[in-house]
Amino acid sequence: MKQILIICTANICRSPMAMGLLRERLRQDGLEDQVEVSSAGVYGMDDSPASQPGVEVLAERGIDISAHRAHTVAEREIAAADLVLVMEEAHRRTLFYNYPHLLGKIFLISEMSGSYGDIKDPYRKPKEEYERTVDELARLIEQGYPAMLKRLRISLVGRFS
Repeated sequence: MKQILIICTANICRSPMAMGLLRERLRQDGLEDQVEVSSAGVYGMDDSPASQPGVEVLAERGIDISAHRAHTVAEREIAAADLVLVMEEAHRRTLFYNYPHLLGKIFLISEMSGSYGDIKDPYRKPKEEYERTVDELARLIEQGYPAMLKRLRISLVGRFS
């Protein structure tokens, strides 16, 4: 099974929301048995649930992340992942300083879509900020989905004939 690891700062807002969105996208294509998606934080708020506004925004889209529990990323997780997606350049730098030998598999989530930029953290902001963040993540995941599958060496060609 291929593994995608999504990383943000505390693992309570952006990365669990992106994880839920990407799991749903893979489910739609029948790939949930081929790709495992997990998330972590560079400074995870260990055992904390996902932020309530994020849980609500995804629930409104039919995606349940209520069972999520945050944790700090470990080297073994990055080593085991086929693709690591981070929310900010600062996250990539932190991982580079700690695990320089694993940098080749670490990308900004925006890079998968051919763009470059950080995803703003909605932590402690109104629900509308979470909605904007989820909209941005959903757009980037949709646009970057083919590149993600290519990096994982998964093809959709012929899957639905």
